[in-house]
Amino acid sequence: MKTTVKLLGAVILGGGLFIGGCAKKKTSIWQSIKNPEVVVQLKSFVAEKEAQANAITNQMPKEFKRFFAAADRGDWLVVSNMFYDLGRRNGHFEGAGKPEWQLRGIPWQAAAEIWGGFAAFGEGDEKYSTAFANDIIDSIPPGSVYFGGTDSGRFLITAMQKSQVYADPFFTLTQNALASGDYLDYLRSMYGEKIYIPTADDSQKSFEAYTADVTQRQQKNQLKPGENVHVEENGRIQISGQVAVMEINGLLAKIVFDKNPDREFYVEESFALDWMYPHLEPHGLIMKINRQPVVTLADDVVVRDRDYWTKAVAPMIGNWLNPDTTVAETAAFAEKVHGKHDLQGFTGDPDFIQNDDAKKMFSKERSSIAGLYAWRAQHASDAREKERMNEAADFAFRQAFALCPYSPEAVYRYVNLLLAQGRTSDAVLITETASKMPEIKGQAGDQLGNLVKQLKQFQKGN
Repeated sequence: MKTTVKLLGAVILGGGLFIGGCAKKKTSIWQSIKNPEVVVQLKSFVAEKEAQANAITNQMPKEFKRFFAAADRGDWLVVSNMFYDLGRRNGHFEGAGKPEWQLRGIPWQAAAEIWGGFAAFGEGDEKYSTAFANDIIDSIPPGSVYFGGTDSGRFLITAMQKSQVYADPFFTLTQNALASGDYLDYLRSMYGEKIYIPTADDSQKSFEAYTADVTQRQQKNQLKPGENVHVEENGRIQISGQVAVMEINGLLAKIVFDKNPDREFYVEESFALDWMYPHLEPHGLIMKINRQPVVTLADDVVVRDRDYWTKAVAPMIGNWLNPDTTVAETAAFAEKVHGKHDLQGFTGDPDFIQNDDAKKMFSKERSSIAGLYAWRAQHASDAREKERMNEAADFAFRQAFALCPYSPEAVYRYVNLLLAQGRTSDAVLITETASKMPEIKGQAGDQLGNLVKQLKQFQKGN
């Protein structure tokens, strides 16, 4: 029986799907960034990526030469448009015919890193992009291995650490691209003599292991939402979609973890990987992957996490949100400040409220940690532990929602927690508030609207 695994529609770069588009800023990114130290760092990063690409090929395709020349100039508009065109032509994005294979490989991977670093400053807020990167970089011990999941979590760290190529101060990978042979080649070119990177044989075995597992689960009607498995007439199994790809990425990430037992590991989550959850604990903006499973999260770990995030969010949205703040108060803030842009009495940072990328970036990190607490509540061995983890999850989700009330993770994951606790009224309030956000439109708006209707019908029936 043969199996094919397809990436349909787009390529997973960081935490989301890049589907193309133009940059907002048309000036040189070197001129638009106010902090000269950031400019120096990004220029050094671009030079390192260009040198890395040049080192592995004697005949660099002219398209990449033009791309790197634009990056040297800091021309964000050209970098953005050329990156999309390269991705379309090499088959990573939609819109092309037969892939041009010469436009893949390590030069493409280096170009992707540059695009992501520029995007964080060309589209995001310089202040919060810098703070996000520095916070994570400073929190990770030298010599560790870091999995960056979202675009911000991957590309900002790649661009702002002293040297990704030389793992200074730590090794930076993304769990989202490990199923790509090109990406593994790219990692081996940097780290192959220092840490274990999965081989082509590891990749094949991971594909086979996932295929066997998903085939059994399909027969038992146990597929995960979004896990697409189709058996063709000739018996060939076709697996497609980002959920399936992330399952394979997860198996390969586990190999990296297992084969490097002398390294500490940290993760910035994009898609949740099941095997990690027993090992995780909060670590500032991100999470640490402990070598051995953690039976329970100690009280001091939870308190430290709560205090860290209370201090972190206060300058962004004001110092009003605490464990006793109700869902109704949180929703009222979201509707007033995020929905209506009414900043009367607001004590946070107006620039944060006005920047979509910054809001999503920090909300995502808080949602990930809240998801860890929710997982632990679900798997708790006794009632008190379940209550303790539910309380931690509830507060973390309220913070994530207050940071960005239209973030899908902040909304849907919180709603799931509330429903599990029988708090349907609060779940309705969260979804109704999210549906009022100006950013919610199109398919996302329709989905939220349908969820509101379903929750209200469920509420009436109970």
